Amino acid sequence: MMFCPKCGTILKPKKDKNKKVLHCSCGFNTKDIEGARIQETVRKEKDIEVVPDDEKTLPIADDVQCEKCKNKKAYYWLVQTRAGDEPETKFLRCTKCKHTWRDYS
Repeated sequence: MMFCPKCGTILKPKKDKNKKVLHCSCGFNTKDIEGARIQETVRKEKDIEVVPDDEKTLPIADDVQCEKCKNKKAYYWLVQTRAGDEPETKFLRCTKCKHTWRDYS
């Protein structure tokens, strides 16, 4: 990536007569860039990890019911999965069968 030495803006490719040059909106042009190429690299971000490492340190909710085994107790934790002005998402994991689900209420 090259920047304009005059104003610091990113230089963009442009055709000037029969040559390709890097151009800036302030009027700066570089020399011929015929052999140059544009390359973009996309990095994959790490997926959000919502499962805690140690269940024994988590609080237990006793007012829920597991949809798989009907157990009435589950570990729970909160994660900010959306924008900061949105409420946190509550995750629950059954103490008996280890089924994990979300509670949006």
